[in-house]
Amino acid sequence: MKLTFCGGAKTVTGANYLLEEDKTKILIDCGLFQGSNFCEKSNFDEFLYDPKSIDAVLVTHAHVDHTGRLPRLYKSGFRGKIYSTPPTKEFGKYLLLDSEHILAKENEGKNIPPFYTIDDINGTMELWEGKKYHQKFKIKNFEIEFFDAGHILGSAFILISGKNGKKIIFSGDLGNKATPLVKDTENIAKADYVVMESTYGNRLHEDLEIRKNILEDLIEDTVKTKGTLLIPAFAMERTQDLLYELNDLVENGRIPKLPVFIDSPLAIRLTEIYKRHAKDKDYFDEETLSLMRQGDSVFDFPGLKFTLTVEQSKEINDIKPPKIIIAGSGMSQGGRILHHEMRYLPDKKSAILFIGYQAKDSLGRKILDGQKSVRIFGEEVAVNCKVKNISGYSAHADQAKLLSWVEPAHHQLKKIFLVQGEEDQSASLAQKIEDNLAIETAIPSLGEEVLL
Repeated sequence: MKLTFCGGAKTVTGANYLLEEDKTKILIDCGLFQGSNFCEKSNFDEFLYDPKSIDAVLVTHAHVDHTGRLPRLYKSGFRGKIYSTPPTKEFGKYLLLDSEHILAKENEGKNIPPFYTIDDINGTMELWEGKKYHQKFKIKNFEIEFFDAGHILGSAFILISGKNGKKIIFSGDLGNKATPLVKDTENIAKADYVVMESTYGNRLHEDLEIRKNILEDLIEDTVKTKGTLLIPAFAMERTQDLLYELNDLVENGRIPKLPVFIDSPLAIRLTEIYKRHAKDKDYFDEETLSLMRQGDSVFDFPGLKFTLTVEQSKEINDIKPPKIIIAGSGMSQGGRILHHEMRYLPDKKSAILFIGYQAKDSLGRKILDGQKSVRIFGEEVAVNCKVKNISGYSAHADQAKLLSWVEPAHHQLKKIFLVQGEEDQSASLAQKIEDNLAIETAIPSLGEEVLL
């Protein structure tokens, strides 16, 4: 087998890996590069392979840093099959449509051909097929099996077996410990090689109760100051996790009732998919299923308002603080959160809470790193509000979880390849793996080829 790292190497985004055996070629993920202008320009580079030669794409989960170049692949001539779990396929369509809209808007007036079109997305979806966890299937030489990664609804790590008996696992993104809503990450299967994410390779998250206490305290402080709490949140999973936590805080009287706005059309549509799968024991954890059986709508509580239209979004300004606004994008790189940041970042009574990874050079990272002013829509905006971060809300595994996930297979593993992480995070995790588990660990570069 030959493995080529076509994205996700020494960077968090752009996951894209080519696995070959004889004349069979499959891709694992085909995601967008995100987080900076340099990264985003990389999306327009030619693929490191001929898209027409690819037999199939396996998708670990729906986030656009794992799916966002699929329509570009289709546009470039790919006509093989795409496989993922059924929820990933459902989410994927909405996320790709949203991505097309954002990319088209960003390129207005730049005389750049469209990255891809709605027709390319429709063509992509026609090639896409859902497979359940543990439903083994074949793509020529390869046998494939999806396992629950516990990252977001429908996320998977993928075991691929070649005809020569060699086995390789692609982790995709692994879930945080004991996350709400979805099941915990399944145990690793036996394998010879693992391509593993390292987004938080040098970080430890707060535990669930600590993060909930921090959220509760920040809301209470915002109520006291009569300010506005801004939460840039990814539409997928992070918003739904927040709704789950806020529902619990409100219903148990731990925070005062106040207006909470979900100001993201995409998050609203994705939440509807969550509701459709609400009683599916294949995806939700037992605690969530138990609450739903008792009639508790974990995605609704007093004070919650979904603002779907632009007019409804603008009306949020007319609501006097205290209030909470949850809007995309999660790294403040676009979306409605930018309008709210322009209005409330200068306000000393208000606060901004980051609950997800902020890529290097992203607007969210600049605010989190303490810049006193940032540029939004061409204007300098002062950052006077309180800035807070809770890494425990990340849907990504931290260093301890990554180590504990791979540990049971360490006697059989020949090598681990660390991807989807900034170099310092990957290097720290590599050292830990080699010191604690004695497994050879590499940090590949973009375009690097490895014979397995």
